[in-house]
Amino acid sequence: MVRAHYWQSTVYLILLLEWSVIELDKVELSKELRDPRGVFSIPVTPFKENGALDLVSLRRCIEFCIEKGSHGIVLPVNASEVSTLTDVERDAVMKEGVQVVDNAVPFVAGITGSSIEQSIERAKVAEDIGADSLMAMPSNRIQSAQMVCDYFGSISDAVQIPIWIQNNDKQGKLISSETIISLINDFDNIIYLKEESAFAGHVISSVVQALGRKCKSIMGGMGGRYLLDEYRRGSSGTMPAGHFTDIVVNIWNALDTNKKDKSGNNIISDQGRILWEALLPSLNFENQFGVTAYKWVFWKRGIIDTPKTRLPSSKPFDKLDSLEMEKIMDRLSPLMT
Repeated sequence: MVRAHYWQSTVYLILLLEWSVIELDKVELSKELRDPRGVFSIPVTPFKENGALDLVSLRRCIEFCIEKGSHGIVLPVNASEVSTLTDVERDAVMKEGVQVVDNAVPFVAGITGSSIEQSIERAKVAEDIGADSLMAMPSNRIQSAQMVCDYFGSISDAVQIPIWIQNNDKQGKLISSETIISLINDFDNIIYLKEESAFAGHVISSVVQALGRKCKSIMGGMGGRYLLDEYRRGSSGTMPAGHFTDIVVNIWNALDTNKKDKSGNNIISDQGRILWEALLPSLNFENQFGVTAYKWVFWKRGIIDTPKTRLPSSKPFDKLDSLEMEKIMDRLSPLMT
């Protein structure tokens, strides 16, 4: 009985997948015609067995995300193990990203540094090589809202291209809704938000209510774990690691129907909820293993040559963990295109 129910659900998911692919053709627009919206995938940074940067695998990783329907590419950031990269490696990753994307979709460059000066230097490099926008996250050593404003203001003054505020209280400084609203009001090129702090949905609601379309795009993070709530509150998309780009893109296409309830909130479609619930076991697994899980899936899908990670990103991962992830991938296989 359980097996029959599972296969009935699988058939339903396949039908939903076909529906989502059809809808993709209806909603897709060129990057020049719209503000950032949809799934902006984060490729991992592949390493060879000897620990060296593997740009060949990185190229395949980026191409995979684009081929599977990603609406944008973001790197190098947390899911790219950016904190483990040397300055030379970081620049190489950004340059490879811009070259591979080649204007097919928007490219967001992560430029977070341990100081304002370092972030400004990285921002200038990203602008010079052709990034479409920048994303910065203030260090958790920053103590006050004024220091947060000084950090973003200095970056804003140094470049012309748009800037994303990354609000991540696990990796960086928690930024209040009030500070986010002030930054977007005060600086012409600070116009985007990646919101992935605790109670991210509440921050999204506050920013949407205060700024409306002045904040040109709000995207969630945390792998898409709270994507439904974020979308209901007015988010423009999500920035997950790219290993299941095909699945997340189809979840987004099923969600983004432009239908609202009587209160003006976005309506969560049944199709979107079912597809998201199918991905939930993987999201739970990734919550524990992070980059180690992302790379394992990329490796199993034949995109990168090794799943090697660097400290401190590496997590313990044994045969039973591999077995569980294989089971999860097997259940998701009807949705992988």
